Amino acid sequence: MNGMDAANSDVAQAEEIKQLANDAFKAHKYSQAIDLYSQAIELNSENAVYWANRAFAHTKLEEYGSAIQDATTAIEVDPKYSKGYYRRGAAYLAMGKFKDALKDFQQVKRISPNDPDAAKKLKECEKAVMKLKFEEAIAVHDSGRRSIAETIDFHTVEVEPQYTGARIEGEDITLDFIKKMMDDFKNQKCLHRRYAYQIVLQTRECLRALPSLVDVNVANGKHFTVCGDVHGQFYDLLNIFELNGLPSDENPYLFNGDFVDRGSFSLEVILTLFAFKCMSPSAIYLARGNHESKSMNKIYGFEGEVKSKLSEAFIELFAEVFCCLPLAHVLNNKVFVVHGGLFSVDGVKLSDIKAIDRFCEPPEEGLMCELLWSDPQPMRGRGPSKRGVGLSFGEDVTERFLKDNNLDLVVRSHEVKDEGYEIDHNGKLITVFSAPNYCDQMGNKGAFIKFNAPDMKPNIVTFSSVPHPDVKPMAYANNFLRMFS
Repeated sequence: MNGMDAANSDVAQAEEIKQLANDAFKAHKYSQAIDLYSQAIELNSENAVYWANRAFAHTKLEEYGSAIQDATTAIEVDPKYSKGYYRRGAAYLAMGKFKDALKDFQQVKRISPNDPDAAKKLKECEKAVMKLKFEEAIAVHDSGRRSIAETIDFHTVEVEPQYTGARIEGEDITLDFIKKMMDDFKNQKCLHRRYAYQIVLQTRECLRALPSLVDVNVANGKHFTVCGDVHGQFYDLLNIFELNGLPSDENPYLFNGDFVDRGSFSLEVILTLFAFKCMSPSAIYLARGNHESKSMNKIYGFEGEVKSKLSEAFIELFAEVFCCLPLAHVLNNKVFVVHGGLFSVDGVKLSDIKAIDRFCEPPEEGLMCELLWSDPQPMRGRGPSKRGVGLSFGEDVTERFLKDNNLDLVVRSHEVKDEGYEIDHNGKLITVFSAPNYCDQMGNKGAFIKFNAPDMKPNIVTFSSVPHPDVKPMAYANNFLRMFS
């Protein structure tokens, strides 16, 4: 076969593989689609469609950094290919980088001036950027802002006589109240603002007193359960409690961040977890995830949901309380539990994590950012993050961190996994994810990990999703983002 024939053969084969990748994408098998698009690119890297399609698959896996890289390559291959700008704009948008997104959608409009869809999205993007500029103009610097929690006295909020839902009698949040509240939530009833204020304000007091890294002691013969992301999937949270028992001093849990956003029952999830924390601080431990932040909540649904189900005042209150959440936990001096992952530098000690001033919105770099955003990678060393924030770290990084701190295991969450969990780095790192059939489309299982003292070996339990009322994920999300999902 001469060179021309070989090239033609590669082009034809690449097209066949692209079709298989498209089929995998339609079946929500996004990792498989990425692998297939990669094969097509190896055979023919001069086809902008392959790069843009792979960018779209990365977006579905929330790998926005990789999506931006691929879309940029698509643009370099064919500067007139509007979908390259479109995909990159959508990825910027998902990261909350509205100004960068706007530039790309303006370019889409220039290339396709008669495309009504492009015109509509550009208009929405312009509105989002204008709103952002307005918010920046009126924002009060954190140091000058009075705590909203200190302006609220829940005792003065009147409960109307017609309210029939769960009630807190006095100052103490009891198990009976929580059971009634969960039952109301299950039947899609709202909790009265007075009691929601009481739960959130009491949780704030409880969390503020904790260090940024919390040591947890599990007595010999006792057990402890670690759950990953729940992401507003309240009915799956109820199922975890059905399978593994309600939180109590005898049956303690750690929920490892990302309680809210994406799923449309985030308020029910957060009030339930917070209420258990108030009932008994040692029955439930809560860690901050990257979605416990204003920028994520603005885009992915929690802000809209809180506004719809409670009131605008609660948005600021939750943001304040999220800044009080600890960043990591250590179980019995053996197991390090964190939402995201490890660091861009070696030699980080547990004392360094304890010393982080966490009472702020997550920064875009540094130890706090990396704890919330980083992901493991199969290669040794460190690499850029697929997400565009944090980094990817290898087995050697995990081993050194464990050795430096005399620990046995890293448990983290932050990534959807087909089986609900994944064991990496020679068994030294476990990812656990507790939102099955994530966003009603990923088809994954959920999982939680039980540890028994004193050996603290992980026992992983997996479970499937359960039905929920017909409210779609992202129902309260930023309208603009929903246009792209």
